Amino acid sequence: MIRLQNVHKNYGGCPALININLHIAPGEFVFLVGPSGAGKSTLMRLLYREEVPTSGIVFVGGMNLNRLRGHQVPHLRRRLGIIFQDYKLLPSQTAFANVAYILRALGVDEREITRRVTSALCVVNLENKSDAYPDELSGGEQQRVGIARAIVNGPPVLLADEPTGNLDPATSLEIVQLLARINERGTTILISTHDQLIVNATRKRVVSLRQGEITSDIDGGLYEVESVSAQSNEG
Repeated sequence: MIRLQNVHKNYGGCPALININLHIAPGEFVFLVGPSGAGKSTLMRLLYREEVPTSGIVFVGGMNLNRLRGHQVPHLRRRLGIIFQDYKLLPSQTAFANVAYILRALGVDEREITRRVTSALCVVNLENKSDAYPDELSGGEQQRVGIARAIVNGPPVLLADEPTGNLDPATSLEIVQLLARINERGTTILISTHDQLIVNATRKRVVSLRQGEITSDIDGGLYEVESVSAQSNEG
């Protein structure tokens, strides 16, 4: 489902990722961990084609992302669910409208939009908040709207970049447990995080990055926070 082969990524001659080889099978749940500057966000951006590798090949869902032309990138992203740390909700739109946004952009029939959005909001236990605006929702609720938006089009892959970074520990755990339930339905999930609590509570596959290199890859692993921070500010 996700494969990176001998991937390097440099910024101005400085390495952000070094010889990354990673395979994530369909239906897996994987944490990508490491301190700030380890390269987690760079790797995630490669997967939804916000960045391209300096060398090496990136595959997602059988697509060679290196070969994608600019006009093909939106097609890739419609096949992915992407969850961000800062939610990226439209402040002037209700929860329902935020989740429906991508479907309307695709020209989906309004009756089908209602069915899919209602179903997605039920999955995240927000069916009673469909008419609420983002500023009327807690941080955890806003992130659940973001998750509903990410799953409404039925993507086979969910990419979550620091999805609990702005949340308290209890809410963070709720969000990851929700993602684990979505994974049980067959969705492949990759979460980048430095949150030791959620990783160790969930006990899924853990891929560790440090200074742009994979240092370990353990099924059902634990995450021990590094005592020495990376020098870069990129995460």
